Amino acid sequence: MAEIRLQVVEIKVKMDCEGCERRVRQSVEGMKGVSKVEVEPKKHKLTVTGYVDPKKVLQRVRYRTGKVAEPWPYVPYDMVYHPYVQGAYDKKAPPGYVRNVVADPTLAPLARATSTEETYSAAFSDDNPNACTVM
Repeated sequence: MAEIRLQVVEIKVKMDCEGCERRVRQSVEGMKGVSKVEVEPKKHKLTVTGYVDPKKVLQRVRYRTGKVAEPWPYVPYDMVYHPYVQGAYDKKAPPGYVRNVVADPTLAPLARATSTEETYSAAFSDDNPNACTVM
């Protein structure tokens, strides 16, 4: 059997009321290896920390709640160079988040900045100590 290491599993599951929230929490609380369960109903997010297999956690949430559950598809918008490109921007995403398109081979070229763009934006960046001081 493969060794399972400590992991943080984030799942998107729709929660409309306190009953849904309670059912989602209880679906994984008794699972072997789970050390911490966080439910954020406004973001429709379940975070499970422990020595667990992410696939089994996802499967258990689906089975016990009867709800559609998927791995957390969002990343903070500042991790994507062009967060408002088609495919990255999702109006259902929580505030400050966009879809994780960096890993998607069809959308990644649209969301990544070209080397020319990076060169010009770095020239006027406050983070760059050698940047232009005229501005």
